[in-house]
Amino acid sequence: MAVASSSDVAILALGVVLAAAYLFRDSIFSSSTPKAVPVAPSKLANGHGNPRDFIAKMKEGKKRLIIFYGSQTGTAEEYAIRIAKEAKTKFGLTSLVCDPEEYDFENLDQVPEDSCVIFVMATYGEGEPTDNAVQLMENLTDSAFEFSNGQHRLEGLKYVVFGLGNRTYEHYNAIARQVDDELTKMGAVRIGERGEGDDDKSMEEDYLEWKDNFWPAFAEALGVEEGQGGDTPDFAVTELESHPPEKVYLGELSARALTKTKGIHDAKNPYASPVKISRELFQVGGDRNCVHVELDIEGSGITYQHGDHVGVWPLNPDIEVDRLLCALGLYSKKDTVINVDSLDPALAKVPFPVPSTYISVLRHYIDISAVAGRQILGVLAKFAPSPEADAFMRNLTSNKDEYAAVVANGCLKLGNDINAHPTPQNTTAWAIPFDIVISSIPRLQPRYYSISSSPKLNPTSVHVTAVVLKYESIANKLVTSRWVHGVGSNFLLNIKHAANGKTADASEGIEHVSLPAYAIDGPRGAHKAEDVYKIPVHVRRSTFRLPTNPKSPVIMVGPGTVSQFVRVLCGFPLTDMAQGVAPFRGFIQERVALARRTLEKNGDDALADWGQISLFYGCRKSTEDFLYKDEWPQYTAELKGKFTMHCAFSREPPYKPDGSKIYVQDLIWDDRKNIADAILNGKGYVYICGDAKAMSKAVEEVLARILGEAKGGSEAEGAAEIKLMKERSRLMLDVWS
Repeated sequence: MAVASSSDVAILALGVVLAAAYLFRDSIFSSSTPKAVPVAPSKLANGHGNPRDFIAKMKEGKKRLIIFYGSQTGTAEEYAIRIAKEAKTKFGLTSLVCDPEEYDFENLDQVPEDSCVIFVMATYGEGEPTDNAVQLMENLTDSAFEFSNGQHRLEGLKYVVFGLGNRTYEHYNAIARQVDDELTKMGAVRIGERGEGDDDKSMEEDYLEWKDNFWPAFAEALGVEEGQGGDTPDFAVTELESHPPEKVYLGELSARALTKTKGIHDAKNPYASPVKISRELFQVGGDRNCVHVELDIEGSGITYQHGDHVGVWPLNPDIEVDRLLCALGLYSKKDTVINVDSLDPALAKVPFPVPSTYISVLRHYIDISAVAGRQILGVLAKFAPSPEADAFMRNLTSNKDEYAAVVANGCLKLGNDINAHPTPQNTTAWAIPFDIVISSIPRLQPRYYSISSSPKLNPTSVHVTAVVLKYESIANKLVTSRWVHGVGSNFLLNIKHAANGKTADASEGIEHVSLPAYAIDGPRGAHKAEDVYKIPVHVRRSTFRLPTNPKSPVIMVGPGTVSQFVRVLCGFPLTDMAQGVAPFRGFIQERVALARRTLEKNGDDALADWGQISLFYGCRKSTEDFLYKDEWPQYTAELKGKFTMHCAFSREPPYKPDGSKIYVQDLIWDDRKNIADAILNGKGYVYICGDAKAMSKAVEEVLARILGEAKGGSEAEGAAEIKLMKERSRLMLDVWS
């Protein structure tokens, strides 16, 4: 970006104030203190009715909208809340936003005629409902399920559907489509078109386009007019003059963590796991990093199985925290204790534990490192320091091409400015109330990684294998290209450096690239004991499992380094970078443990009737990024030849006759005779882990060719066999975009 003199300031409030302030810096005046917000009303006393009866809650709270969200990672819940907020702002309608897992659906037919049910549904795995929507889907799809009318009918029920999916997956938005189909069959009436968000391109843009067309149809169906609502805050933020310090949340993720009491460790109460081992897996001195971390879970009560995922709870880097504190004019009062109350608990729950402090909220609880969404820019425009800056912000809101060029491609985050080291002196603050910040920025979510170990060999530790996300943004007319760092993987890289007594001043192999620093000691220093660091984690169950019978052949396909859950180039990664081979290391360890027991019990020939295990692995070079290179030969020896590894090194010889690179799908085709025999005659299992857009599709296509040829038919016949294998859970995917 073009840089003005040191006295000039250019701030991007929540992602784009940078551009606005730079263009209109002459009209910027000193900031005022954040505006006061209303005091939260007293909470309604809970009734004594059935807590699972949403109809009663709707009537009690005079709600005309009930919004159910099927969410695995929190994104669908965020969109559900956004719909509720906009209905309130546009039409003055209040909503009940509900986790379907907490309610019964026998009285779904009792929704009043002047009301509407909205379903915001994510599709998980292979066309499956999210964990919290399983019962809802069973009720909707089971023709024997009766509503209070004694029938499986919902005549005249007004409903809306918005789905969250990813087009690179075979079952794109399958759950939203299924909800729509089932409701239609039962006589319900949809308002507007079904919305479908595509995570592979831009979920945000799909949502904005859908909702702009949806609201007019909604207004007509419910007989309401726009302008009946008002712009009211969701939260009341109060600065506390005195509060017991030991009762203030400084980054603790649960009440048990704050009080240091024992309890079950899960997503609501992560375990601060000591880091036993952390080391670099890539070639030292290269331009990339891959971190191997072993997390100690002994005595925590946490258990896991091969194929499960571990959720790592990161924090925002120091530079982003300081930037936003300065941009909001809160740097001098960053340690002030604040309480946050919801002004409408049914619509907006306080997303983090309170009381807390300004700096703790920005560092630990909200995702300030994400790129600002387009819709929020209109909200922020009213706090612009000049009419010109206001117009610039609103143009970004309405012009998605301009937004994509400036904000998305520029990877502009919250509080970005031209100062590498922001201070209150070189930053002009925008008077954005802190309740707006809390309402507009989603909760900082855990980053999920495929566990790369087996509890059979490592019962007291969980292994994580994470490629560190680091890339250059796309330059545009306002912002030059710069390095962007993923939150979760760079947090792990900081831990690795600190645990090994090294600094993280610069990225290995790249000059002048400063790595972001993190407050890895944790709240009150709780995540460091002498030289041992701790990471808050929990385990999420998976269905990605080996067959129980070791006689079944197993084919595993996984590249060494691919991006996991990266939605768009500068999107909102739930997991920064992982690797396709990670779960297969756990798979092989699982079989090694079983082999040891079997050999000890039955002798040297005990594995003779075991099925062959084949791993097709790909990376750049055998000397650069061949993960766990020294371990695979040991596993081969312990499995008595039942494990074979096929390696494709794309950037070293041999190459194809035409000079092109060799990938895993090429090795699969070369071994097609054995693969066809293992699948068709041995009833073998196939596992694919990696990139859904390119690698996974290419592997499925070559498998279809192999199976079609082996059956004496066409590729279409092979594709039918692939589909049948998926239905029978003999072809399982752990893929991402």
